[in-house]
Amino acid sequence: MKQDIIDTLYARIRDVPDFPKPGIVFKDITPLLADPDTLSAAVDLMIEAFRDAGVDKVLAIESRGFLFGAPLATALGAGLVPARKQGKLPWQRHRVEYALEYGTDAIEIHRDAIDASERVLIVDDLLATGGTARAATDIVRTTGGEVVAIAFLIELAFLDGRAKLDGIPVWSLLRYPRVNA
Repeated sequence: MKQDIIDTLYARIRDVPDFPKPGIVFKDITPLLADPDTLSAAVDLMIEAFRDAGVDKVLAIESRGFLFGAPLATALGAGLVPARKQGKLPWQRHRVEYALEYGTDAIEIHRDAIDASERVLIVDDLLATGGTARAATDIVRTTGGEVVAIAFLIELAFLDGRAKLDGIPVWSLLRYPRVNA
């Protein structure tokens, strides 16, 4: 039964060749999001994976991480912490810069969003090279919080983003190349 659900989720991911630039195959999750059954199934499987993890806060990375982070936080009885691109939050902030292929970017959270010793689950839609996820772990550590795990809808395993995450548990619902196809 669970494998049938996973097969359906994979079927709802659309490959878009040469986006955003030649040679990249973009994993488009909008067909999965547009179907209420697959969206619900994906969120339910994420909830199931972390129901007993003792999560105090869910840090959701802008912007597609918000789509999974909010229902996950609600179901886990945890607070939601939006990790935003720089300059989007109106209060005092923690900020972490990270390297991109060409240049740098940064994420920010409010300084009072995570208390020291709170257990934090980080959520995003996709793990690629690991730069953004690494920045999210660094920002949680800045607060004194503990990263329980990092959860993704999709992991592009061939890019080895896990290697940047210092052994923090990584959970992904769908992996490419596909396992158990």
